[in-house]
Amino acid sequence: MPHSAQTIDTKMVSRLEDAERPALGLRFSTIIIFCAILMLIAVGYVGLHIRMTQLEYNMAAELNIRQQALEDQKKLKLELAMLKSPQRIESIAKNKLQMSYPESGQVITLKVTDH
Repeated sequence: MPHSAQTIDTKMVSRLEDAERPALGLRFSTIIIFCAILMLIAVGYVGLHIRMTQLEYNMAAELNIRQQALEDQKKLKLELAMLKSPQRIESIAKNKLQMSYPESGQVITLKVTDH
């Protein structure tokens, strides 16, 4: 059976086309899968970065609240020390309550007895 050149060329071309089609389909699906995975990784990275930024802002806000609380605590300790000072208590007793030191005849000493 003699084959003509055109028949051989047609068979070779059709075999080449058949061989290239599945390879192209496989390449295209592989590229799509690769792009989908890459996109998921990128979305995950961006999501984690946004979450990390939110946590940093929350942490900064909490540190500011803590610093303010420490300053308030210092002020309150200073105010407590001022309110407890003997000079202030004596001043209030003399001026507002009209109190004075007792004279020697007004002091009664109690003796401690052992039982």
